[in-house]
Amino acid sequence: MPAYAGALGAKLVTFYPANTDVHTHHAVIALFKPETGEPLAIMDGRLITEMRTAAASAVATQHLARANASILAILGSGVQAGSHLEALRQVRRFSEVRVWSPRNAKAFAERRRVTAARSAEDAVRGADVVVVAVSSKTPVLQGQWLSPGAHINAIGATRPDWRELDDDLVTRARVFVDSREAATKESGDVIAAREVVGEIGEVVSGKKPGRSNATEITVFKSVGVAVEDVASAALVYERHAAGT
Repeated sequence: MPAYAGALGAKLVTFYPANTDVHTHHAVIALFKPETGEPLAIMDGRLITEMRTAAASAVATQHLARANASILAILGSGVQAGSHLEALRQVRRFSEVRVWSPRNAKAFAERRRVTAARSAEDAVRGADVVVVAVSSKTPVLQGQWLSPGAHINAIGATRPDWRELDDDLVTRARVFVDSREAATKESGDVIAAREVVGEIGEVVSGKKPGRSNATEITVFKSVGVAVEDVASAALVYERHAAGT
């Protein structure tokens, strides 16, 4: 996954969705001096991937979720569930956080001091912001569970034939993506949605409107793009070089 955005680099990543005792994603990121092409650093990319994914969702939440959003639901209990909890708390103050997962929800809830829900539906009902971070090839979130005005960050199902959101949700929500080109090729949810309102970068820059009213449902579908990895790795490198 090569990219240039002031910084020059590439990520080499493996994805083994069936892994249970080790992480599903492993990666290294290489940075190069953009003026000459000289190598600057090679980094463990797993943690950077974990954090940049949640950071992108936090940016989307800042611009698409209602300002008074106070209930967060997380479907999943893995590394992305944890990183999203930390990142989203930077942009909204949640009075209640619920988590559901096929495995380990109780342990996650106890460790993070949040509430474990009995089912995905119980977690989602009444939530203002929903994170879908479950490794699933079929929908785990149904649109009928959602309250008016909910915002969803969907980060899984990164194959054309995989889904994590049902038809009811993707066809009536306003769908935003990190990369239109990538999402329309890689995401089964976006393909089913048939229409993408815009990229989150266009919303941040003011080229496209974000949320237009308090009752519409918004979705940010993230498939992950190389520029996020390289920009994040460059920040780590700069902080390390500065001794911070």
